[in-house]
Amino acid sequence: MSVERTLHHFPLDPASRQARLCLAEKRLPFEEVVVRYWEQPKEFMALNPSGVTPVLVERSGGKTVVICEARAILEHLEEQFPDHDLLGVEPADRAEARRLMQWFDRKFDNEVNAYLLHEKLEKRLLKLGAPDLYNMRQGRDALRVHLGVMEKLLQARDWLAGRRLSLADFAGAAHISILDYFGDVPWRDVPSVKTWYMKVKSRPAFRSLLTDRWPGLAPAAHYDDLDF
Repeated sequence: MSVERTLHHFPLDPASRQARLCLAEKRLPFEEVVVRYWEQPKEFMALNPSGVTPVLVERSGGKTVVICEARAILEHLEEQFPDHDLLGVEPADRAEARRLMQWFDRKFDNEVNAYLLHEKLEKRLLKLGAPDLYNMRQGRDALRVHLGVMEKLLQARDWLAGRRLSLADFAGAAHISILDYFGDVPWRDVPSVKTWYMKVKSRPAFRSLLTDRWPGLAPAAHYDDLDF
């Protein structure tokens, strides 16, 4: 039975990007609806009262299933399409992938995005004034610490969680890609992370992310360059 999928998302949202990458990697067709979530549109709030993107709506055989937010969407897709798994075969690999997903979505988000993306993106969308230079410095310092952790992992592993591409790589790439959109990643200082990101960036699943643009927020010149 065919399934019609619609992903409600915001292009410069790390959580939305994780869902897009997973759907594309599993080669599942879907329609996109871009949501200006900060305006709390009624149609979107009816789907997810928390007002958080992304939301995946699946329609099949007269039934509709609504899956709210990235972790639920990723787990749902893993359960529905286990033949193309993105968590790993061994229990230890799956646990490590989940650990890193949590690390990006909580620790990285709280220590890096809460400063850099808030100042460069959210304040612009919400019309809250100019970026605070102190907060931006805090975010960049934290980013260097996190990149250092990634560098050590990737010096010993092919991918973040081990020998195979996993949802941990998509989580990391989703967050890093938006910081790269704004030109905030010091690539010269983390060669192993750069090599890893080039591999992820070159995958067909990543192509649509490289075309993302938002009015008034132009990306860094190298953003869509595969050989940056």
